[in-house]
Amino acid sequence: MQFSKYTIFSKIHNSDNYFMVNPLSGEADILDPQTAEGIRKGQYDNPEEMKEKGYLVDPEEEKKLYMSRYLDFIDNRDSDEIQIFFVPSYQCNFNCTYCYQSGYDPLKQDLAPQVLDAFFAYVDREFAGRDKYITLFGGEPLLPDQNTRRNVEMLLKGAKERNLSVAIVTNGYSLESYVPLLKDAFIREVQVTLDGVGEAHDKRRPLLGGQSSFDKIVQGVDAALEANLPINLRMVVDKENIQELPKLARFAIDRGWTASPLFKTQLGRNYELHYCQSNQNRLYNRIDMYEDIYNLLEQNPHILEFHRPAFSLSRFLWENGDLPDPLFDSCPGTKTEWAFDYTGRIYSCTATVGKEEEQLGTFYPEVTLKQDIIDEWQERDVTTIEKCKGCNLQLACGGGCGSVAKNQNGSVCSPDCRPVKQLMELGMSAYFEKGWLDNTEGV
Repeated sequence: MQFSKYTIFSKIHNSDNYFMVNPLSGEADILDPQTAEGIRKGQYDNPEEMKEKGYLVDPEEEKKLYMSRYLDFIDNRDSDEIQIFFVPSYQCNFNCTYCYQSGYDPLKQDLAPQVLDAFFAYVDREFAGRDKYITLFGGEPLLPDQNTRRNVEMLLKGAKERNLSVAIVTNGYSLESYVPLLKDAFIREVQVTLDGVGEAHDKRRPLLGGQSSFDKIVQGVDAALEANLPINLRMVVDKENIQELPKLARFAIDRGWTASPLFKTQLGRNYELHYCQSNQNRLYNRIDMYEDIYNLLEQNPHILEFHRPAFSLSRFLWENGDLPDPLFDSCPGTKTEWAFDYTGRIYSCTATVGKEEEQLGTFYPEVTLKQDIIDEWQERDVTTIEKCKGCNLQLACGGGCGSVAKNQNGSVCSPDCRPVKQLMELGMSAYFEKGWLDNTEGV
């Protein structure tokens, strides 16, 4: 018997205790210092329990379990719901200071009805029999002009005829004016971004002319929730605005948003995707960002009423009492995610859509596919990424983002490593040791 190669073992942040987690066997334990020291030395108080939980294993049996769980993962992924992004335009009425699409030079043309017909025909044919939904992306898909409104109406009509729900990723500025149209459609969620409160947000996400956008977005969120449209509020975080997180959390709580079952949140890390950002100093790496978030939670536990950071597997474990299934692949591109745009082009995901050299084919005026490149994307997981194979974090990391990996390493089949252990050190402290969630009652 030997210690499992998939066990993650480390000291909890700001604690004398340790945690031990095995994503393959699905077991997790918090250990006192004495027990942890014994395990570190290979001395086990209860070796039979360690075997039952998959921390001590026969290597050959572990290989069989790994393959079994991998085949289950592939089977589940092959039947998972597909998210189909559609970009009706790359135009936008904002001048965000960190827009990754500002380096693109997309073709300037209107969405033609025949292109939309070809898109739905492709979806009907290529994704037949699969659960799926459409996400409108951009640019800004909810611009206030009549052409955009007509395009949105056509998209919603086509989706409704197929009983497909629709999600929308919008800056939220014109959301209020679109609510009457959206409330009659099958809207899955509307994602809106606020990067802080008032001027702090406006500094980062102004209109093209420099005018404020904050108040109009807030009105749109209010109107959407009142019309029973689900809102996913996103905050894009870097060193410039991290201190706005407690303020935005308090704003959302006082506004009554967090009390709604239709309201949820996410934090997005501002990072370099396809070209050099002008202000590199404000960008976080992943662990530094979450260390600062942890420190903010310690001083402002009300943030947890607004947003509960994942800290890798930690939040899932706290909320469910179990670990998620092993993650053999964290990149959905060309598997459970595809992206299409108004020019008739096909891409792998939102990180590549609109980037000329990243297109995988066309659906209009004819269907063409770069099958060799698609195969490379579809074969990417921790079993094919060489650097993942010997990593004990692989089943919590899943190899990261394929697009980021390609940008950094020149190959899709390379890792975008996640600091799983350090994130869990913070998360096990935040959710299991500190009791900060107990202090969110009645905030």
